Amino acid sequence: MDRRQFLKTTTAVLAATGVGAAPWRSASAQAAPIKIGLLAPLTGVVASGGKEMVEGVQFYLEQVKNEMGGRKVELIIEDDASNPDTALQKARRLVEQAKCDMLIGDLLANTGLAVANYVKGTGTPYFIPIIAADDLTQRARIKNVIRVAGYTASAFTHPFGDWCLKQGYKRIATISQDYTFGHEQCGGLAQVFTEGGGEIVQQFWHPLNTADFSPYLGQLAELKVDAIFAMETGADSTRLIKQYASFGLKEKTPLLMSMNGTDQSVIRTMGEECEGIISAAQFAEGSDNPVTVKFEKEYEAKYGKIPSLYGFSMYSGMMWIDAALKKIGGKVEDRDMFIDTVLKTQLDDSPLGKTVKFDAYGNPIYDVYIRKVVKRADGKFWNVPIQTYPAVGQFWKYDPETYMKQPPYSRTFQGIKKA
Repeated sequence: MDRRQFLKTTTAVLAATGVGAAPWRSASAQAAPIKIGLLAPLTGVVASGGKEMVEGVQFYLEQVKNEMGGRKVELIIEDDASNPDTALQKARRLVEQAKCDMLIGDLLANTGLAVANYVKGTGTPYFIPIIAADDLTQRARIKNVIRVAGYTASAFTHPFGDWCLKQGYKRIATISQDYTFGHEQCGGLAQVFTEGGGEIVQQFWHPLNTADFSPYLGQLAELKVDAIFAMETGADSTRLIKQYASFGLKEKTPLLMSMNGTDQSVIRTMGEECEGIISAAQFAEGSDNPVTVKFEKEYEAKYGKIPSLYGFSMYSGMMWIDAALKKIGGKVEDRDMFIDTVLKTQLDDSPLGKTVKFDAYGNPIYDVYIRKVVKRADGKFWNVPIQTYPAVGQFWKYDPETYMKQPPYSRTFQGIKKA
């Protein structure tokens, strides 16, 4: 489906569900509708994930009959085009022209950072279920930028580094897209892994939308390593996984990936080349938890596909916002009360099947699953949990104040402890 067809379909869905329509008057919805601006990459390298972000929001609004906190909801969707300049332009349009009460979304860290810097000046509540730039809930926290159902990039790779050590891995190489999320995902794993005695043999960085990975794979094939960690999103992940297998590396060296690397938006169109890849995340669509099973079945019945991390995160983020709005009677105009209430609200009935709450810095604490891509009985692939790290926070086992004295993870700082 191209962008024009997708937007046409989205408009039709909005009309059918009442999203974006003029508010009807009832005893529970006498006030003007709450305006929510949704930013998603509907074009660009991660467009597949962006479309599922929209689906997650629409799926939740449909289930609550397009009403949150006792008021009707008007949803306005903008394409950030996977580009920070475009994201900033669209955020301004949503806030200054459309007069949205809040923003939610964005996928790439660089787009989210651009919008976060903008709303720092406007005070607009900005909810980021997917944007994972560590410092937004660490060294450069902005109170009105909140990770409802979100996570920091390095939060899940900290325990992943520990898991690697416990597998007996001694030497690992990494390959990643060369932007903030990649730097932080790799840094989280590299710091814990090397502090535990492991060695990061070499790190490769490549631009977004890399078509040919053979120059990198050729060099990786020559390294004597126990595993390779790849941080990829969208089309880059699809290409790397396929080329990794065709290059003969799948049979030779275990492939570990970031959670988005084996997301449903990537693997649902793939074959056995994705089987067996290990990743770490707070959500595993193949979990046997009854609440997760229920969500997965309902989502698959609605959209004809297994839910992705993007759809799940946006759905859960909307659920979290709604829970806070109910507490304040939908009074979204009182921004300070609204933001404070969100930060004090815990999510009790999410598709994760357990209560999730914020830490002192506004970042959720999760059980983290080490997941493996396996084939279902119907031939589809999904992520199944094989080990759980309970109650993992963004600072792992480090003291927060001490941790934040080190530089944020970047291409030049990976937290690597030299032997």
